[in-house]
Amino acid sequence: MAVAGKGQNVKPAGAAGTLRLGDLTVNRLGFGAMRVAGPQIWGGRRDRADMYRLLKRAFDLGHNFFDTADSYGPEVSENYIAEALHPYPKELVIATKGGLVRPSRHRWDPCGRPEHLRRAVDGSLRRLRRERIDLYQLHAPDPNVPFEDSFGALAELQRAGKIRHLGVSNVSTGELELARRIAPVVSVQNEYNVEDRSSDGVLAACEKAGIAFIPWFPLGAGRALRSARVKRTAAHLGATPAQVALAWLLARSPVMLPIPGTQSIAHLEENAAAASLRLSREDLAALRR
Repeated sequence: MAVAGKGQNVKPAGAAGTLRLGDLTVNRLGFGAMRVAGPQIWGGRRDRADMYRLLKRAFDLGHNFFDTADSYGPEVSENYIAEALHPYPKELVIATKGGLVRPSRHRWDPCGRPEHLRRAVDGSLRRLRRERIDLYQLHAPDPNVPFEDSFGALAELQRAGKIRHLGVSNVSTGELELARRIAPVVSVQNEYNVEDRSSDGVLAACEKAGIAFIPWFPLGAGRALRSARVKRTAAHLGATPAQVALAWLLARSPVMLPIPGTQSIAHLEENAAAASLRLSREDLAALRR
């Protein structure tokens, strides 16, 4: 699944090697584009030109997998990616998600109705200026809609040529298996970090099936950076806590594809350097609960 980065031309984010998403190959350290939207992931930004520079810098550093969603803004993140990077470099893979709606800045409501997902896919295609979405992920199961109806609608859109590969997010092992019975699944995106390993079972299922595991909140919304274990290891290695937390994820599994996000180019460059950080057995033991 993973291949170590080699050669002098490897960019910083490519130093951890590559990973397959179906027939696509991406560097194992991606970029999460949620935070380029406004505060609370709501609305646009006054400094949108800075966000365009950030997105371009992310690609220049070797992040060739970008993760976004129609609910980020909503619609802001997808629009910014297109405005900053279209026409896209051929090696850039863009994943987006649908199935959550934002009636207000404080709400993220599941909406897995097939008619909504069909509109959502068309909207993402339009905003991203693509004829086919590289990877489309069901953002969350909707408790009011049978899972097979939601994912089945996406499978139909894949057969129609609008989606290249399918993924799921915020799922249990049972939901993952149900999705795989409907259509091939190349990725799972669940919350996971050094402080929250509640999806260990889902990760194990992904490893067994050769499915990429995309941990959202890879830094635990800051919790991992405040961990005493992470801080001690960072001090020992002369690294930052963020770099240690990301390096731990990369070492945790060959199917892991972290997607740290930021609004700061300095933090972006700090995160990209984590791809080169190698943790020893002693370091990993120190980070183990």
